[in-house]
Amino acid sequence: MDLNKNFFEDDIGAKLKLSDFSYHLPDKLIAQYPLENREESRLMVLNRTSRDIDEKHFTDISEYLDPGDCLVLNNTRVFPARLIGTKDKTGAKVEVFLLRNLENGIWEVMVKPARKVRLGNKIVFSKDFTCDIIDNTVSGGRIIEVHCNGDFFEVLEEVGQTPLPPYIKRPAEQIDREYYQTVYATQRGAVAAPTAGLHFSSDLLKRIEEKGVRIAYLTLHVGLGTFKPVQVDDISRHQMHSEYYEISEEAAEIINKTRSSGKAICAVGTTSVRVLETVAGRNGRVRQGRGWTDKFIYPPYQFQAVDKLITNFHLPESTLLMLTSAFAGHDFTMEAYRKAVKGAYRFFSYGDAMMIV
Repeated sequence: MDLNKNFFEDDIGAKLKLSDFSYHLPDKLIAQYPLENREESRLMVLNRTSRDIDEKHFTDISEYLDPGDCLVLNNTRVFPARLIGTKDKTGAKVEVFLLRNLENGIWEVMVKPARKVRLGNKIVFSKDFTCDIIDNTVSGGRIIEVHCNGDFFEVLEEVGQTPLPPYIKRPAEQIDREYYQTVYATQRGAVAAPTAGLHFSSDLLKRIEEKGVRIAYLTLHVGLGTFKPVQVDDISRHQMHSEYYEISEEAAEIINKTRSSGKAICAVGTTSVRVLETVAGRNGRVRQGRGWTDKFIYPPYQFQAVDKLITNFHLPESTLLMLTSAFAGHDFTMEAYRKAVKGAYRFFSYGDAMMIV
């Protein structure tokens, strides 16, 4: 089976610009809350061969997975990275967003308001949890040293807030602790959820496995850069952010056996795609490994390791929409997005899903 041929006529003609990935989205279609039942979201299915678009529900997803196929899931776990504290001397309110653990007790962060947070400031989050500002970063962030009485992540679970995306216009609530997390999240390290996976319930995954579909887990810790806008009209000049990934020997073996047997690899989310395409050879086989990837996928692109894709509906002019367009074809993808807007689908992290076969 050779499903991963992804050159489309509309992608190899005129060079695509940033504006080619724009579309009108009414604010009312941006989902502000999750559905109570994860798997009841709507599902738009794009068939790249027939160019048909079917409208289903996510509970129908197994119809598009055959026995022997492999479903690849990103098992990263979101941690409560948003902290609200006060400056110890003035009592001024400060927001600290944890980005990356550099070493024990040392973190790269974003702060707000940045102009009022200077070297030497101490920020107090609770009686057991403070930090000192010890350096600046070239990107306008800060380096902090954390002081914590007790296990850092246990205290963080009590003090921190779920880092909801900027387009969710409400404070984080208790419901987000559960729903802005996949049911299979085990590897802590993300500050944004791999949202295509939010639609899977444990029962749905069990039904998929009972059908004979293999499941392989990899890790990509989604960073805040996933929301970074593309600011150049020539998209080939955009610099993608780096994110840490791991893929185990066991996962690579499952994926490679699936490829060898002629069955399909179905990636859940653009994060899984980026890892698979980072570690894939020209024969579609993947290798185990860990490291950082800044792989930027946009049309035209020859996919090596992915045959089917499950994803959400993404922001206009985003790198996630560009990756989706590379997989389904630009014109076909934008046609589907117009249909989704017209059909009042729910968009972005807590929104509905798309499957491309």
